[in-house]
Amino acid sequence: LFSSRFVGINASDINYSAGRYDPSVKPPFDIGFEGIGDVVALGLSASADYTVGQAVAYVKAGSFAEYTVVPAKQAIPLPSVKPEFLTFMVSGATAYISLKELGDLSEGKKVLVTAAAGGTGQFAVQLAKAAKCHVIGTCSSDEKGGFLKSIGCDRTINYKTENVESVLRKEYPEGVDVVYESVGGKMFDLALNALATKGCLIVIGFIAGYQNPTGLQPVKAELLPAKLLKKSASIRGFFLNHYLSEYKVALKDLLKMYERGDLVCEVDFGDMSPEGKFTGLESVFRAVDYMYMGKNIGKIVVELPHSVNSKL
Repeated sequence: LFSSRFVGINASDINYSAGRYDPSVKPPFDIGFEGIGDVVALGLSASADYTVGQAVAYVKAGSFAEYTVVPAKQAIPLPSVKPEFLTFMVSGATAYISLKELGDLSEGKKVLVTAAAGGTGQFAVQLAKAAKCHVIGTCSSDEKGGFLKSIGCDRTINYKTENVESVLRKEYPEGVDVVYESVGGKMFDLALNALATKGCLIVIGFIAGYQNPTGLQPVKAELLPAKLLKKSASIRGFFLNHYLSEYKVALKDLLKMYERGDLVCEVDFGDMSPEGKFTGLESVFRAVDYMYMGKNIGKIVVELPHSVNSKL
């Protein structure tokens, strides 16, 4: 039995709660994808590998809960219950594995990261910098731009005050080699048009469409075959569940980088949100709203306080 101390908010929480990932699941059902906390009780088989009080994380549907039964195989042992470690579970692992498997990063490549100051964007920026790439990041405020510069982003584009398309055309006339794309809609079209010869666009999400009833905003795809052929370019989709064989290595590496001080894991507890810090399960909906308003810098995390008079 696992007692959750922090849970992570993901853009796709809204897809899951809307029944788009598994339409066969009928409400009411548990939601949330990731949690970190400690072991409070053990089954027989688990007691060989775990101890009560041990810090663990887990990634599976239904993590928005104070207590959860987690199969021993699915628990991920951690050095301590730090919210920073939660940032690796979905967001960090997505950036790490997708760029490693699909990005073919090498020194001097130009990498465009959309929603760069978000939960997963922050990792795409830093991992591309670690591979000695030139990194361009889009964001929605000067404050986010400042954060991106602090983690090594070479060119930040605040799309509220600058025209992304003209900046890319003017400053990167040869195009960009890799795009880490999580916005969709118009941003997808811009990114596609900005690809260099043999460039690759990695789709890890399309948050712009998640609040629509269908979940998708149309993109101008009619010219897609011609655009790809003209540049020998490619579009690759990435869904973490298909790459679980790479997961342990990714986590190990991310943890090592963090412990060496080579990785910033920005956590946003919503202190600046209108009603203050995200505390308790009842604040999950506020945290999701905050993300969709584009307010967060880094990974949104909700803290679940535990009273001394635990229900157990």
